[in-house]
Amino acid sequence: MPFELPQLDYPHDALEPHIDQKTMEIHHGKHHAGYTAKLNAAIEGTDHSDKSINELMSSLDMSNGAIRNNGGGFYNHSLFWKVMSPNGGGLPSGSLANAIDRDFGSFDSFKDAFSKAAATQFGSGWAWLCVLDGGKLEVCSTPNQDNPLMPGVACGGTPILGIDVWEHAYYLNYQNRRPDYIEAFFKVVNWDQVQENYDQ
Repeated sequence: MPFELPQLDYPHDALEPHIDQKTMEIHHGKHHAGYTAKLNAAIEGTDHSDKSINELMSSLDMSNGAIRNNGGGFYNHSLFWKVMSPNGGGLPSGSLANAIDRDFGSFDSFKDAFSKAAATQFGSGWAWLCVLDGGKLEVCSTPNQDNPLMPGVACGGTPILGIDVWEHAYYLNYQNRRPDYIEAFFKVVNWDQVQENYDQ
């Protein structure tokens, strides 16, 4: 079955003032829709057409630019929308909070590491919180639409939280002030969803 653009769990204006309606409309309705259509075109008639997106990413031939870029774009954005919520912000709790304290020393130390990874990713890309084999948490960043599920990329773990630092994710509202966008992102993080991702 071809991949379908996932619907948002909230209206386009629900994350304001932190992420504006126009950005959400373009980002979801144009950029993510474009990655979805181009991914379907890239796998049509191939032995990849019956794979899940996770299988596609983890078994990827990294020289296949069409699947790498568009499959990454599809996967990354699908996670991104889920880890944000109009009721987000605040702090994680439970086992996730314990793991963050264990592996980073404190939530503030994690936030600093994650924000630095996002702010210092040169050009377009993503920053991630990943779970490695054995349960350890790690922060990393990837260029373009790469993600940690891909062979030989960054942490090599399973992403449970990601922030898009392509300019299309923030430029209408924040222009070149990427650190302001990163700070705003933490006001909409859906920690319940990140906890669910961690448990899985």
